[in-house]
Amino acid sequence: MRENQQRITQLTVSVLLLILAAGTVSAHGASLSSGSREPIRVPTWLFLSTGGAAVGASFLLASFVTDRQFIRQLHQWGFPIHAENSHVAVTAGRVLGLVGYVTVLVIGFIGPSTPQTNAAILLVWVGWWAGLAMTSYLVGNTWQTLNPLSTIALVLPSLNRRYPDSYGAWPSVIGLLALIWIEVISPLAADPQLLATAVVAYSVVTLFGVGIFGRDTWFDKADPVERVFRYYGRVAPIGKTGRKIKFRLFGMDLSVPRLVDDFDEVVFIIALLWGTTFDGFVTTPGWRTLTEPLVAGGFPPQVLYPVALLAGFGLFFGIYLIAVELSRRTAETYLQSRMVAVQFAPPLLAIAAGYHFAHYLGYFLELAPALWLALLSPFSDPGTVPVYQPPSWFGGVGIAAVVIGHLVAIWVAHAAAYDLFPSRIQAIRSQYPFIAVMVFYTMTSLWVITRPEVALPYI
Repeated sequence: MRENQQRITQLTVSVLLLILAAGTVSAHGASLSSGSREPIRVPTWLFLSTGGAAVGASFLLASFVTDRQFIRQLHQWGFPIHAENSHVAVTAGRVLGLVGYVTVLVIGFIGPSTPQTNAAILLVWVGWWAGLAMTSYLVGNTWQTLNPLSTIALVLPSLNRRYPDSYGAWPSVIGLLALIWIEVISPLAADPQLLATAVVAYSVVTLFGVGIFGRDTWFDKADPVERVFRYYGRVAPIGKTGRKIKFRLFGMDLSVPRLVDDFDEVVFIIALLWGTTFDGFVTTPGWRTLTEPLVAGGFPPQVLYPVALLAGFGLFFGIYLIAVELSRRTAETYLQSRMVAVQFAPPLLAIAAGYHFAHYLGYFLELAPALWLALLSPFSDPGTVPVYQPPSWFGGVGIAAVVIGHLVAIWVAHAAAYDLFPSRIQAIRSQYPFIAVMVFYTMTSLWVITRPEVALPYI
């Protein structure tokens, strides 16, 4: 077992070293777009305070709803969707995922070298991480079926070793932070061959883990990508309840018990929330202004990004822990901190989904024509790349997405409080610190999406 763990670690380190050795050109997914994000025309302080006030006001409105039965009925409302020939749809989805996987590898290695015309790069960043991820929380999670590595794992043997309880979701937390770091600082959006190599390396690590612990265990516990899409899918209006597919209200499935079972899964949610914010923050002029004195003073630029990633994650996580302790005090409860943290973490997924939508919708629409052209002619390199230019009012869509995500989170947190505390007063008071945290997250997200987008500095 120890030898297998060491091999996984060695493979992971090798991938990181390979990517770092490839160079430090801008690999950030946003480097494919024109970076047309424009700042708002009203004073920043007024705009941010208005957004924060809207979130606070929504809590006041939600606090008037104190009927537990009504809250429970609202969250349980829905109706089943009868999917005929579901096995045919699953088979078609698996084949489609495998076709996409082979396309990324083949076109990545032998396709055009220009990033904006290479189908592998566009398929990964535009079609998958932007487009498919958005459908996972807007419609429903299909990645569990489309995931080509999960399909390949169906025919692979496994030792089916017992997954250590101490591991929990920690491998997925480390994997998610590592993937965010690699996506930001490495040339994966500029070098098709390196992207294909990284996909192969990730596949080797994943299938090696499957071979040790089994397919279901690995993708349920350790795989960060599978966990991201699974959590996003709980925000969506369509999802599985047992073996049935059900339509429900947007975000209501986040209050279902056992969505988050332990503290390590809380950490993953915070990492997901911060990772998406970090991805946008490093493309703002504020990031350059903040870090210029450090770089001028001799701080290595290559170290700056991972340090900032971990520091920001620590800040977001620390603020959440403070809210947990304050919530216990305001509610005057003897419940353990872990129980409170687990109960109030799922609503943050609505915030993460809202910010992801605000960050990637324009990016997806702008590059969707280029992706379509590249898929139609994957081995050619056209002289011009078609792009879509969103209208001037389009920035309001992102702002609305952030606010709506936070409003859903407020309501889900309200329902979670009534599930956790027996007293109505306790339930309302317990939310005060978390509302303050959500206002902080709201203002941070709104600030990022309304800053002009610039190239990554120093790399």
